[in-house]
Amino acid sequence: MTISNERIANSIVILCLATFVIWYALDAHNASSSLENMILILPVCAITLCLCLYDFFTSKDDNKKEKEKKESFSTVIPVMILFALYVITLEYLGFDLGTVLFLALFLFFHGETRWTWIIGYSIVFGFLIAFFFSMMLPYPMPMMVFPTDY
Repeated sequence: MTISNERIANSIVILCLATFVIWYALDAHNASSSLENMILILPVCAITLCLCLYDFFTSKDDNKKEKEKKESFSTVIPVMILFALYVITLEYLGFDLGTVLFLALFLFFHGETRWTWIIGYSIVFGFLIAFFFSMMLPYPMPMMVFPTDY
């Protein structure tokens, strides 16, 4: 049984990610083991490590007849540009409106054609994320719709 170079590379990436997550969790715990510091870090680290283990043990070699569809570089470029514009314009559009617009355009670029779904999903999920971050983060964020001290 031979192991493909792709499988070895994937395993190395998973190992590096898991090592970084463990280091980050230990470093955060050493900095401050208070509940306020660890309330988000530990669950995210645990979920990430579980996903690393799952992917490591369930991934198979690509000797199948049907290989996964690989995204070409030209389909990734618009999303990268969209994300860069999202980050650059957050100061002007606000986190809430910027997130809604980013999600709508992202769905459109990925082939979603139902406008009611694009608009509904973008508004609901975008505003929920913006509201969650505005309540959880200890510093104000630029917002257009939600009140903030920014």
